[in-house]
Amino acid sequence: MAKQVKKADIGLIGLAVMGENLILNMESNGYTVACFNRTVEKVDAFVNGRGAGKRLIGCHSVRELADALKKPRRVMMMVKAGTAVDQTIESLLPVLEKGDIIIDGGNSHFPDTIRRTKYLAEKGIRFVGTGVSGGEEGALKGPAIMPGGDPKAWKYVQPIFQDISAKVDDGTPCCAWIGSDGAGHFVKMVHNGIEYGDMQLMCEAYDLMARGLGMTSKEMHKVFAKWNKGDLDSYLVEISADILSQYDEETGKPMVDVILDTAGQKGTGKWTSQAGLDLGVAIPQIAEAVFSRCLSAIKEERVAASKILSGPRSKVKVDRRLFLRQLEQAVYAAKICSYAQGYQLMRQAAKDYGWKLNYGEIALVWRQGCIIRARFLGKIKEAFDANPDLPNLLLDPYFSGVIAKAQSAWRNVVKTAIDLGIPVPAMGTALNYFDGYRSARLPANLLQAQRDYFGAHTYERTDKPRGEFYHHIWTESGGNTAASTYTV
Repeated sequence: MAKQVKKADIGLIGLAVMGENLILNMESNGYTVACFNRTVEKVDAFVNGRGAGKRLIGCHSVRELADALKKPRRVMMMVKAGTAVDQTIESLLPVLEKGDIIIDGGNSHFPDTIRRTKYLAEKGIRFVGTGVSGGEEGALKGPAIMPGGDPKAWKYVQPIFQDISAKVDDGTPCCAWIGSDGAGHFVKMVHNGIEYGDMQLMCEAYDLMARGLGMTSKEMHKVFAKWNKGDLDSYLVEISADILSQYDEETGKPMVDVILDTAGQKGTGKWTSQAGLDLGVAIPQIAEAVFSRCLSAIKEERVAASKILSGPRSKVKVDRRLFLRQLEQAVYAAKICSYAQGYQLMRQAAKDYGWKLNYGEIALVWRQGCIIRARFLGKIKEAFDANPDLPNLLLDPYFSGVIAKAQSAWRNVVKTAIDLGIPVPAMGTALNYFDGYRSARLPANLLQAQRDYFGAHTYERTDKPRGEFYHHIWTESGGNTAASTYTV
């Protein structure tokens, strides 16, 4: 090993591409970084390759890593979520001291972060669960960073995290302390859930243009590029335009046409959907985006079904120019609903877990560097700055105005998709969510009557105060005993 000149400011374990890029980002911002990987050959390859001539200290063991660090030691893990995180933590405990800090920068499930924060606090170690968004490029040039965990650790990691993070136009870093224990990883999880919804909306718009309007890849590229100059300005619209402009060298076809229509997933969208169910928050658009990926995965079954099941037989005439204008409005309206659902989920989680989330600040963190970065996040920040207790984004004057203006176009796009037989699960579910949220009366009264009928689950009455529960004797075999399992 090369002679150590000075102690490192931070150590990082895990030299996959995200880990390497974060190290290079830290180094370019003036920090000396100690590096370790379980496969130690990768340490030497990195330090002598991409990291050659930089302020890096390659380490061949966690003991060397600990000895290379300033105190209190700051060690960041960029390893696969799950067992690998726990194993890495256990390997570090013998070489760390009370007051040292362990940072998990992977996509860990927030209940694990809650558990680890408590476990390490009992050993005198400060734990930080940090969401990092922006992919490989963001890690290198400036990601959005969402740290949570032990609040006492924040002052020790804040300078590094805010220096390496993306910045908005006025220089404000896209990094802020989110909250205690699992708050950072929860907010990153919701970010990824919203990302699922956004990506599905892009896919549905593409499908309507390709199959519905018969547009070429080049024509669709121009539409997405135009959208990226307006209200839909965002990373996902930008890369969709770029994708549609590229061609396969082997066949000469548009790249998008040679890619098999089966989507993968890493689980964060599923976790977000599960959190909605656990917390009793309606996030159907995010869940629908997850299910859309599941449906795409059964390619062979869908091909077989396409030979048996038929859709609409009549041709639908569509005014392309008008429809594209309407489609832009529909995507924007549905996008707003996706973020509204994500923010409602965060609000309920804050209540249940005792987190003090700053919703406007979270929007600021997402303004640059991350996958869902978008121009309209500035409007979300303004909405929560104006009313920190805003129960739903749809109730903010700006967003309610956008929805009112887009509503007719949005409905027409969904109708047209139905007439064409082209699925729009995210766009259609967003509309159903909007119609459900704006309804003063829903048919759940019949549903609750059904539950009371077969299970004596009780109900509330329209002519009595909330919180009073009743049971009706629906049949001769029914009794007066209620199940007392009514929950809202």
